[in-house]
Amino acid sequence: MPYARLVKCPFCGHLEDKVTDSRVASSGCEIRRRRECEGCQRRFTTYERIEDGLPVVVKKDGRREDFDRQKMLQGLLIACRKRPVSTERLETLVDTIVRELQDGTAREVTTADLGGRVITLLRVVDEIAYIRFASVYHSFRDVDEFVRELGTLVKSHPTG
Repeated sequence: MPYARLVKCPFCGHLEDKVTDSRVASSGCEIRRRRECEGCQRRFTTYERIEDGLPVVVKKDGRREDFDRQKMLQGLLIACRKRPVSTERLETLVDTIVRELQDGTAREVTTADLGGRVITLLRVVDEIAYIRFASVYHSFRDVDEFVRELGTLVKSHPTG
């Protein structure tokens, strides 16, 4: 019997539903399914994403864990809080990194490598969010290091 993943209704918690519509989402990286709960008959949408083949993430302390797309997105949402950057834009950024990882041959990737990929893309999206992310990613030891990074950003800015 094929693997069947149970989806809990977000309204009543019932575990049985029927799929009323299924199509590839606009990103091309996920399947959008429209479902109807067998319990309360309310409709809801799920998105299924294929993430097989992603490398294991090696943390700074040497621990290894599975790549977590949602964790990366959460970090970006924090960096972009109160900034004019849409969630869709950040999801596209994460999709780009996921595709790079899937296309690569590495079985493991360090958090430093992931952070570098994020920071490169985020700098183009929003400079303030970039500085926020960089302050955590680079673990600046003091204010002078932080000011040097800001100086580098200002020098590379078209109006700077």
